[in-house]
Amino acid sequence: MNIPGALTEENLRAQAWPLFSRVLGRSAKAIYLANHSLGRPPDRTAGDIAAGVDAWYARMNEAWEPWMEAREKFQSLTARLINAPRADCIVPKSAAGQGLRAVLNALPGQPRVVATTGEFDSLDFILRVYRDKGRIGLTLVPPRPDGLFDTTDIAQAVRAGADLLVISSVMFRTGQVVGGLPALIRDAHAAGAKVLVDVYHAAGVIPTDMQALEADFAVGGSYKYLRGGPGACWLYVRPDHLDRLRTLDIGWFAKKDVFAYERPDPPEFAAGGEGWNESTPPVLAPYQALAGLEFTLDIGVERLRAYSLAQQRRLKALLAQQAILAEGATESHGAFLTIRHAQAGRLAQALEARGVHADARGEYLRLSPDILNPDAELVTAAQRLGEALRAA
Repeated sequence: MNIPGALTEENLRAQAWPLFSRVLGRSAKAIYLANHSLGRPPDRTAGDIAAGVDAWYARMNEAWEPWMEAREKFQSLTARLINAPRADCIVPKSAAGQGLRAVLNALPGQPRVVATTGEFDSLDFILRVYRDKGRIGLTLVPPRPDGLFDTTDIAQAVRAGADLLVISSVMFRTGQVVGGLPALIRDAHAAGAKVLVDVYHAAGVIPTDMQALEADFAVGGSYKYLRGGPGACWLYVRPDHLDRLRTLDIGWFAKKDVFAYERPDPPEFAAGGEGWNESTPPVLAPYQALAGLEFTLDIGVERLRAYSLAQQRRLKALLAQQAILAEGATESHGAFLTIRHAQAGRLAQALEARGVHADARGEYLRLSPDILNPDAELVTAAQRLGEALRAA
């Protein structure tokens, strides 16, 4: 696919939309604005998954060869996406929470963890359970009265004593891009803490450079903007930690020679990121993620970000015509608009009844147009949200 210059609805309609004919056929029945939640897959995804299954039927035990090749390709593409130094910095996981557990279980003793109350449930729940089981000490930093988090507050909590800081680059409820993240990471390192960044709401839609950030760890996945569905997640481990730190969250695929079935004592680990692997991996998850990753890298995250902001500005203006105040559409926000409403969940249901699929997190209704949404859908969605609010 070759789309020169800036993205427009015209060139996307001609070259990108035909790659999504299956899901766009469904979209003819409803307007999908939950692209920040479950991303829409390319048509090719079904064929890729079928290829993984076909290898099983045709090759049985020898299917491990193409399965591992797909896994390595997933690692390589993800490394390119976030500018990781090398492919084995990417440790495939089935969920971002598995990555967090691997990091927690690589730290000695009872590590002191600082996080915010704005972390997504998949991380927040694990942190609270580990705290309640006495596995970690936990400090949760709340937002300011405006609902936004200030890195000054977070840095202060880290300086008070922390071994690990867990922080999202984009907050899942509000879409806040955490400003000053590089400085916060430097401050955490100066205080002796390591940093894990949740980039799930950035990867694929906001340029992300792990080498520039110098974070110790990151978690992300393909569920949202990378159009790869659930189960295709990963943990990034900075190269200098790969062999120096060992996590308890490992399995036999972390062995030096997986299929030799030898048992040296003490155990011998594979080099680099392979030494962070768990047990037998799910083999189809990489297949389901490859088409979305390649599509995103082909277009370019910078251009996708520019188009996303333009769409958000357009939708925000259309909502204003309906007397609806939306937040977002700026560099300090992610890829979705939010509308603060006490009954945001019911509002999302009212929209669904009117043929517009959005979602709510707490008191925030979230709306995320993407490259598959024509402008006409944004016009209609704004009108129907206005109707829903007037009928409430």
